[in-house]
Amino acid sequence: MSRYRPPRPAGSKFITKEGAERLKAELDELWRRKRPAVTKAVAEAAAQGDRSENAEYIYGKKQLAEIDRRIRFLRKRLDGMTIVDSPPADTGRIYFGAWFELEDEHGQKREYRLVGPDEIGDDPRYVSMDSPLGRAVRGKAVDDELTVHTPHGEKWYAVVSIRY
Repeated sequence: MSRYRPPRPAGSKFITKEGAERLKAELDELWRRKRPAVTKAVAEAAAQGDRSENAEYIYGKKQLAEIDRRIRFLRKRLDGMTIVDSPPADTGRIYFGAWFELEDEHGQKREYRLVGPDEIGDDPRYVSMDSPLGRAVRGKAVDDELTVHTPHGEKWYAVVSIRY
């Protein structure tokens, strides 16, 4: 068996205005503040002489490579993104950017927001539109019922409310 793993399919190219601003702020922070500071530290470590045994130099180069990798990713990702900053024509159904409340089979209610895959770490209530739950709720209206296939089995939900 080989070690080859096919690349993961790219996530959806939609993002909310807030999510795009957060990614742009991260890119700006990395490019204008963090990268120059690490570059300066690497230059100072390199000036000390033998680089092969210089831990600060080796660590700094690795840190610089990680920063550059993240900068490349953010630039490429932001380039192809579609920023969704207005509600859809039909606000009675769940589409990208909607806040919606679901009730499970035990009567517990939870609120979620349907967002792009780049935003799911921002808030525990954010659900990626590419996730099983995100795919199941798209296009649903209040009082619609849905079943989601999860690793722990099937879960039943009812849509309680929708807002944008």
